[in-house]
Amino acid sequence: MIEEIKPAEGDGVGGSMAKVTIIGAGQTGATTAQWLAEREIADLVLVDIVEDMPQGKSLDLMQAMPVLISDAKILGTNGYEETAGSDIVVITAGVTRKPGMSRDDLMQTNSKIMTHAVQESLKRSPDAILIILTNPLDAMSQLAMKVGQLPRERVIGQAGILDSARMRAFVAMELGVSVQNVNCYVLGGHGDSMVPLVRHSNVAGVPLMDILPAKRLQAIVERTRKGGGEIVSLLKTASASYAPAAALAQMVEAILRDRHLIVPASAYLQGEYGISGIFFGVPVQLGKGGMERIIEYDLNEEELEAVRKSAAHVRKTIEGLPA
Repeated sequence: MIEEIKPAEGDGVGGSMAKVTIIGAGQTGATTAQWLAEREIADLVLVDIVEDMPQGKSLDLMQAMPVLISDAKILGTNGYEETAGSDIVVITAGVTRKPGMSRDDLMQTNSKIMTHAVQESLKRSPDAILIILTNPLDAMSQLAMKVGQLPRERVIGQAGILDSARMRAFVAMELGVSVQNVNCYVLGGHGDSMVPLVRHSNVAGVPLMDILPAKRLQAIVERTRKGGGEIVSLLKTASASYAPAAALAQMVEAILRDRHLIVPASAYLQGEYGISGIFFGVPVQLGKGGMERIIEYDLNEEELEAVRKSAAHVRKTIEGLPA
């Protein structure tokens, strides 16, 4: 049997660096840990119910740190005691979609998982900011805020960054330009009712509507809406992980570095865009306090109608949450 090497005194997770817990050490959770460890902005705790799995992944990541020249520390565990004192808790745990399933089909099972994760995390880290990935995303974010009895600033759903990134990728592929030149913005629920803002999106400042034929632009919009499902249908037994993980890492970094970064994400609305009482995808500013403010675009009537329809769908999903 290989003898475990213990960290030196005062050299464990949660030392001088910030501390981030990732609940769910599957493909997305582990990849999020990888992106964050490379950035060397936090020590990490990977939590999963599968025995020995988070321990193995964390050890594998730790052995990559010398190559990446990062002193981030990663710990794997099947419990929550090691998560104490976390600055941010990222929740990716939950059953994933299979071909033919919608995000809403996951509601009942993932509600139980979310409730347990929030309760156990906040017992040990009462001041933590929660970033939610578990689907259905907007409903799970709403549940997390309710269970944790948290102010809206401390619960953010990762949605619009991913959806906007997908649209940016499709536009760059279509035009053969760098993704750095493409700016796209997607609002609304994280699902088929999402609202890609074509009028506000551009390539190096030139509106998409002036560059792409209407049919090609509409095809990109539809592919963006179905982006997650397209990957599920290709993978058969899994769902997207690399892009969602990269988006989570961007959110964590924006908060820990107090960047005041404006990104599309799911936030609890209190009248913004004429919507109240639900989590919904909007541009938010992220900093050390979590969600610092919500940015309101000037939308035309067609865009507002699409937002209202998406909000109605999200509200219906949220109403399906267990009492």
